Amino acid sequence: MEESRRVDCPYCGQRFYVFVDVSAGNQRVIEDCQICCQPIELRISIEDGEIEEILADPAN
Repeated sequence: MEESRRVDCPYCGQRFYVFVDVSAGNQRVIEDCQICCQPIELRISIEDGEIEEILADPAN
């Protein structure tokens, strides 16, 4: 099951949507900002099949 959430780009500050497979549990993924194309590390916390938190930081 997928859910969408808005995140803020740590580079340009713009908000965009990411889609998360909540059945996969906690995740750490790299995704490019849909506006400025910079790589963002997303740390996604899932609990009881729902997104608890998404942290977005510049990818190293």
